[in-house]
Amino acid sequence: MSSSTALAAATGPELDFSLPQQLTVIALCALTALVSHLALAVFNDGVRPFLLDFVQGRTTRNATAAVSFGLSAGFVFGLGAPMALSTGVLNPWLLFLPTDVLGLLSPRKWLAPLLGGAWGALVVYGLTGANDLAHDLPVDFLTAMQQMSTPILYLFTLFPVLAITKQFGRLRGGVAAVLELALVIMAMKLWPQMFAGALAMAAGVLLLIGLAVARDLGRRRAAAAGPAGGPAGGEGADDLMVSLFSAGAARLRRFLPLFMLLGAGVAVLAQSHVFGGGEATSFLIAEGDHTEAAQVDFYRAFGFLPLIATTALASAAYGIAGFTFVYPLGYLMPNPYLAAVAGAAVFAAEVLALSSIGRLLGRLPTVRDSSEHLRAAIGDTLLLALLFGSLMAAEAMGGGLGILITGGLWLLNEAMGRPVVRMAAAPAAVLAGGVLLNLLHWLGLFTPVTG
Repeated sequence: MSSSTALAAATGPELDFSLPQQLTVIALCALTALVSHLALAVFNDGVRPFLLDFVQGRTTRNATAAVSFGLSAGFVFGLGAPMALSTGVLNPWLLFLPTDVLGLLSPRKWLAPLLGGAWGALVVYGLTGANDLAHDLPVDFLTAMQQMSTPILYLFTLFPVLAITKQFGRLRGGVAAVLELALVIMAMKLWPQMFAGALAMAAGVLLLIGLAVARDLGRRRAAAAGPAGGPAGGEGADDLMVSLFSAGAARLRRFLPLFMLLGAGVAVLAQSHVFGGGEATSFLIAEGDHTEAAQVDFYRAFGFLPLIATTALASAAYGIAGFTFVYPLGYLMPNPYLAAVAGAAVFAAEVLALSSIGRLLGRLPTVRDSSEHLRAAIGDTLLLALLFGSLMAAEAMGGGLGILITGGLWLLNEAMGRPVVRMAAAPAAVLAGGVLLNLLHWLGLFTPVTG
């Protein structure tokens, strides 16, 4: 991986899509805009709870689209675009958050896929031009942004440790940290061609799930051995959950063929290897480490499965990528035809199993809480990695002045109450800093850093 990283740093990321890849992106953006227009699925988890009011007529289409834009714009321009330009790999923030907005905003059903397809075309054609232009600038800030890869990949490895520490205490967290460190060192020594953090992440996630399941089973055994009536109360809660979620599950099942088409499209895009489902995954895909990328996205999915399942059942709207297991499946498929079949099958299984998953999560509260800790830990690790990596990129493109500008923009964003969402602020600051350094160079006030 180190040799490929060095090559990428020397040449910069490539954004040259083949015709089949271009058509896949355009078609999938058209489809995702259509399902968003129908309020059947959106990518932004924060928007999904608002869709129930829209479906039931308690709010307007424009109001819902405004909510989606407000929750998504910062991630599109502050995270999605910088990550795509720095890796040469597309990502869901750049593709699917805008189609959420365009689909909800479209007043007509037929217009939604046209707007979504137009956005896909703008991405695949416009991004290539922007990439070429940026690399021709005196200060090549896109190549400098390759510096973000190492902090993102290695700090991301620690998210299971943080989740275990927050949920199960310092002792178990310390054990998890020692275990992960040992596995990273072992992987670096024995399998130098493999991403060293993959095995450590697997062990950490399995340890977290094992601790959570053990605690839930222990509590159920204690409840069963306790006074009569305890289990009955749990059964009543399960019945209430079924009644609340059944309508949402039934609505999603009615559109099963459309969801299968969506799953096929996402899997084909992932199989094309010009798309990564996450920050760390994008860099792994860019380096050709498809197996490791599949592992990372597979572990990450466990942090979002309960959130996606419960919000989907409550709002009758699913996720554009489902539980996101379709990402690693697509990365590993040998051709797009098998990817399409596998993606459709995975989405069908997920939609049909939603009610059962909801009931299971209702019986495993510790496991459900674990997913919340995982999501928070992923956010914490990536926040530090993006900030640290962005400062490394700033130093590479502008030395101390680059750090001053990029770090200063990040601090200013904090002081102003975060008009740019915190996760996206650091990459956005690198882009803004790169533009400013080029302007200073043209004014004769800055000499680009060489070598």
